Amino acid sequence: MKHFLRPWLVVLLAHVVYLSLILARYGGDPLAFAKIGTTDCYGEDAGYDGQFTYFIALDPVPATVAPSLDVPAYRYQRILLPLLTRLIAFGQPALIPWAIVLINLIAQVAGTAIVERLLADLGVSRWYALVYGLWPGLVVSVRTDIAEPLSYGLIAAAYLADRRDRVWLAALFFGSAVFAKETALIFVAAQLAFALFARDARRLLSLIILPVLSFAVWQFILWKLFGAPGLGSGGCKGTPFDLIPFMGVWRIFSLNPTVFVIFLLFLGPWVIFPAVWGIIASAREVLRRRWRPYVWALGANAVIIPFTPFSTFREPVAMLRFCCGLVLATLLFGGLIKSRRVLNYSWFWLAMLVFLIKD
Repeated sequence: MKHFLRPWLVVLLAHVVYLSLILARYGGDPLAFAKIGTTDCYGEDAGYDGQFTYFIALDPVPATVAPSLDVPAYRYQRILLPLLTRLIAFGQPALIPWAIVLINLIAQVAGTAIVERLLADLGVSRWYALVYGLWPGLVVSVRTDIAEPLSYGLIAAAYLADRRDRVWLAALFFGSAVFAKETALIFVAAQLAFALFARDARRLLSLIILPVLSFAVWQFILWKLFGAPGLGSGGCKGTPFDLIPFMGVWRIFSLNPTVFVIFLLFLGPWVIFPAVWGIIASAREVLRRRWRPYVWALGANAVIIPFTPFSTFREPVAMLRFCCGLVLATLLFGGLIKSRRVLNYSWFWLAMLVFLIKD
């Protein structure tokens, strides 16, 4: 039993119980996961992002699905999960809601298993993979039919392939992750930096051809289809990235000082402090010329946090989702430098599971 029990199995059982409770609450209706709204995005019942995954999977033809999307190019750029859903559901509308949940569940469990393997390869306990598998930003993504579990699972797979020196396969996984969720570009940028500093022409070429060029072509196609690229557009309530560090946090203060204090208690220990630490820790390694993939991954995912849009900072669940990359990078970096302090601190992130109680 001891050898059979693994983090991925714990994650599977936890998700099955959680999803079953959600289903029971909504009378067994799988559309409860998609959170389909009854008003537009400015109304009181706008729903959540997973509804757009469902709409695209239901009818992937750009011209016909566009009226159902708040910002068509932005939503449609995340095409991988809807297409996989339609494929697995054989195009059957009744099966599509179930297929989305199934794909995300498999992606979350598989991603945890891969993180286990990566940590074991680094010589640290595989049980730290539970932090990844139970990170609330990923758990809530499984619950709400959005693409983070698929995207970050593919990123983990890319790192595993890269460690096995299967460079082109790694680039394919990185590219697939970007088509699931554009935030995977942070990891692509980190891997590009690693390849440049390591003067690794093979890695550099594979990354330029697969993730970078293919996604650039996809953005051009989106521009031709919808009149705008997907990158940078955001949802209908989205705000742009800020140029001044943590300006998104300070804008909360300008709206409501009391809410600002509450948000700071949440953002401080679990977002701001890890981000600042990540910037310092990765910079220190770079200055020491320790140019390893996980060093660049931590730096890239940490340095973007201070410039995160106000529209993300103001929504706790959105911030949890945005920090998925920081969590994954921190675990891999902690394993790389074999720091028990870093890895043990990561357990505190699971305290954020409290945000799922209200659901």
